[in-house]
Formats: sequence, structure tokens, C-alpha cells
Amino acid sequence: MRTVRDVHVRTIPASADVVGALIDRLGSDRDPLFPAPVWPPMRFDRPLGVGADGGHGFVRYRVAVHEPGRRIHFAFTGMDGWHEVTVSPLGPDRCRVAHRTEGRRTLRQRLLWHLAIRPMHCTVVEEIFDNIERAAVGRVPAPVRRTPRVRLLNRLIWERPRPVALPAAAELAHRAFPRTDFRDAWQMELRPGLPTEPDAWAGMFHRASFPVVGRTDREILLGQDARHLDFRASVLVADGRVTLGTVVRTHHAGGRLHFAVVRRVHPVMARLMLRRTHRRLALAASSAAEREGGGGTFPALQAWGRTERV
Repeated sequence: MRTVRDVHVRTIPASADVVGALIDRLGSDRDPLFPAPVWPPMRFDRPLGVGADGGHGFVRYRVAVHEPGRRIHFAFTGMDGWHEVTVSPLGPDRCRVAHRTEGRRTLRQRLLWHLAIRPMHCTVVEEIFDNIERAAVGRVPAPVRRTPRVRLLNRLIWERPRPVALPAAAELAHRAFPRTDFRDAWQMELRPGLPTEPDAWAGMFHRASFPVVGRTDREILLGQDARHLDFRASVLVADGRVTLGTVVRTHHAGGRLHFAVVRRVHPVMARLMLRRTHRRLALAASSAAEREGGGGTFPALQAWGRTERV
């Protein structure tokens, strides 16, 4: 076992009180700093404070120390180590924000850290720093750029749609046909910053050009009728999730035979369309600081922040 360390430091041209207030909103419903929806959001089982348990994505931790406005120390769950964020005043209008990570890892874990986890970790930390500047100062002079490796890793770890029963809230889909021969549904979490209008998600069908046959404030229904079968595709955005549902009605033996072939590839295509759209909309979303306004935005004060890596 050897110790792995990583440190990021940035000087922000804003007071420690302003930046500290932003740090204390990490993991909240209106978190202005964590870079969701491009990365899984930071979530806890209670408001930020000692004992709060949660994490982001597959990284799990709990709050071990909380000095409001100055320091949050997280202890990893299930592995030896910790990470923390601190805010140190440098004067009335400047402060230093630091993020430190340390933990003991096996050889295999160290290889995984250097090859995959560290590039993503460094990007997430720098994007948090970018959001601090956006929220506290109003702009970022040199925002972090995601490298090709980070973009690939982000694509590979993107969550997969999970199969669910067609939700009762998908009323248009349930009422589509008096008799249904097939139905299924695939669902994903609606990360902070993703659109809540179903029309935004209907773009996953742009190549097929299916007509819209029904619409409510949270569901859009597309479909097409043919001699052998009729189908409807429902996009429902409700209860913090987006659901892609399908209902099919066949007309005769030929339709049943045709759909017997189609249904073998249908789940693959449905998952692929929903996952691609989920990621595409996340990459196009505004930053957390832009969405929330930061709660402390004001004009730049002195020289713009600079980034250091130790």
C-alpha cells in the first residue's frame, strides 16, 4: 500500500466570506459549484454537516469535519483516505481555495488512479474552481478544457438507462390503444441542469421524423400507424427522471411476425437513443454557477485568479 496525493490551489479575487458561503452550498438542491450535469451530482442524505453521508457517482464519502465557510473534510467510505476543500483569506478581496486528496492504495488501485480516475478527478476539481469564479466574480479567464482522454472516460462511465414498468404518469402512452400487445420503458435520472420540458428530449427521434400525436406539460407522444402494427413512443419527464416508453399494437399474424424480429433490437436502440440524448443535453447545459447565479456574484476586483498545481 502506498499513499496517493493530489492538490489543487487557486487564488480567487473575491473575499473568503463570499467564497466560503458558496462552498457551504455543495451538495444542496441549488448547488452552484459542482459541475453537474456533465458529471454525476454531489448528493448527501441530509444537509451539509458532520455525519452527512453521500458522494458523487461511484465515489462515496461522508462529512467528517465542517468549519462553515472555511473547511469541509470528507472521509471516503469503503476505502482508506480523505479529501477536503478549504478557503483561506488573503486580504479583504482575495482568498485561496484548495482541494486536497489523500489515500492509501494498492498497486492495482494506483494504476487505475493514474490511468482513469485522476484525469477525471482533476477536471472535476478545476471545473468546481471555475464555478467558484463564475459565481463570486462573474467570469472565468481561462476555464479548464476537457482533454480527449477525459471526454472518452466521461462517455464510458455515463450511466445506463434502467428498465422500469411504464409509469402511471405516462398517461398518453397508457391511453394510446384500447389493446396493447407490447410495452416497455427505460429510465434515467434527471441530473441538475437537464431540461424538464419533454420536447427537448424528443430530439432523440430526429432521424426517424415520427409525428407528434399527443402532448401534455410533462409528456410528449410520438407514433405512427401502419397496416401491420401501430406504435407509440412516450417521453415523460417527471419526478426527477426521464422515461422513454414504447407501446405497440399489432393487427395480424404478419404484424406479430414483424415485431418478433424488431423487438430483439428494440431494447438496444431505445437504451442507446436515451443515453445519447441524456449526455448530449448534459454537455450543452449551462454551468451550475450560471444556472444558480451563485448568490454572491459581483464585478471583478483585482487581477483574475490563477491556478496552481502542487
